[in-house]
Amino acid sequence: MARESRMRVVCPHCDAVNNVPAGRPAQAAKCGRCHEKLFTGRPAALDAARFRKHVGASDIPVIADFWAAWCGPCRAMAPIFERAAAELEPRARFVKVDVDANQSLAAELGVQGIPALFVFSGGTVAARHAGVADSALLRDWTRRFAAKDAAPEKT
Repeated sequence: MARESRMRVVCPHCDAVNNVPAGRPAQAAKCGRCHEKLFTGRPAALDAARFRKHVGASDIPVIADFWAAWCGPCRAMAPIFERAAAELEPRARFVKVDVDANQSLAAELGVQGIPALFVFSGGTVAARHAGVADSALLRDWTRRFAAKDAAPEKT
């Protein structure tokens, strides 16, 4: 099978890079290493090292929420982000990064206020948003940055 007919997806459980055939339902795909589902419909909590792996080795957009437990607006953003993950996976990977536990990563990305939302495509920042956002922004990012031949939307 040609390389173009597969997409690389990083497992949210063990961080193994998996090649998922584009013609197969991605929602049902399981990791070749740990055999867990590649898409759970929930954001994956990542530290800096895991975050770099997901962003660097994934063919689908990675949408990240940089947050902190003490942040009121972050708590308001959390259910919106959760619903977006449930609705929009497997077209994008949704991840959460605690800025208190990952200060150097937050500084490297220029996070100055939280919540800070980013979309990474092709390993680089494709868009960013400061503050609470509605689900329309997350849907728009998924629509704009997901490859047309990547994972199909859930039905």
